[in-house]
Amino acid sequence: MALAALAAAASIGAGTISAVADSPAALEVAVPTATAPDGSFIENIESTGDRTLRLTVHSAAMNRSFPVDVLRPADISEARPTLYLLNGAGGGVDDASWQLRTDALDFLSDKNVNVVQIIGGAWTWYTDWIAPDPVLGVNKWSTYIGRELPPLIDAALGTNGVNAIAGLSMAGLPVLNSVIFDPGLFRSAAVYSGLMQTTTPLGRRSVKLVTETYGRGDVANMWGSDDDPLWAANDPTLNAEKLRGTHLFIATGNGIPGIYDLPGARGRMETDALETAGTVALGAVIEAGVDASTRAFQHRLEELNIPATFVYRTSGTHTWGYWQDDFKASWPVLAQGLYSAP
Repeated sequence: MALAALAAAASIGAGTISAVADSPAALEVAVPTATAPDGSFIENIESTGDRTLRLTVHSAAMNRSFPVDVLRPADISEARPTLYLLNGAGGGVDDASWQLRTDALDFLSDKNVNVVQIIGGAWTWYTDWIAPDPVLGVNKWSTYIGRELPPLIDAALGTNGVNAIAGLSMAGLPVLNSVIFDPGLFRSAAVYSGLMQTTTPLGRRSVKLVTETYGRGDVANMWGSDDDPLWAANDPTLNAEKLRGTHLFIATGNGIPGIYDLPGARGRMETDALETAGTVALGAVIEAGVDASTRAFQHRLEELNIPATFVYRTSGTHTWGYWQDDFKASWPVLAQGLYSAP
């Protein structure tokens, strides 16, 4: 599927390569006139800064349109690779996003890479659901991320077709599954405090907590009943062999409060000490589970002799301050896939 998407990108891009205005304050990119293989297309491209764009992308699989925020490379004299960034459980439509809670974009500003922030998909695990949900609607996020969006991004931005993907919390699972489902599309992947199993008791509880408790959706509409094979098909630990050849970075805390768990610490969203205490307690429980999940995943990769970089922090709960640090630590691994020969 991935190779077909990349081939389609080459044909779509013909005659639609980015056109940049003479003024550095006015970034203008032409809207590609063709569509992705399934009929998805870019509705609009709006300049939001001297190097930033907001694309409106229509997904044929979901029959909905979604915003996509883009940071262009400082030097666009030649085609550049692309890093896809996934947000957490809120899908980036709330205040919990890479753009608002970290300095990731500033960090990437001197890197010659297109940065694509996917917006939408709250509580859905960025996966393809088997049925429409009364609350969360139609969700075909694996299709969107792996087959609809990349050829359109390549066409609009004139990329070189080399990609990496990274995500935190809820997005950790689909980051790995994107590599598994679309072989060859993403050459490196990074996960920060993400779930690594869907078929263990902890994994099932975590999936249901996010989707049903917070999102008010029904996981039966996502992967069916607990014994449905889709639960196993979406378990990256069970399918780890398909990660071979990808540059992998995985980081997690252990649930012990640390420097970013104080009121007003970097990346925190709370407004007072009492609220902070409550979210720190919840984040400690979540991160302890993530730590256990990550160690099981590492054990499986070691059994298969698949190399990966793992970082186990000596403290830290489930919050943005740590993910900012983790992202910067992961950059050499992401860059290895983005810039080195395959």
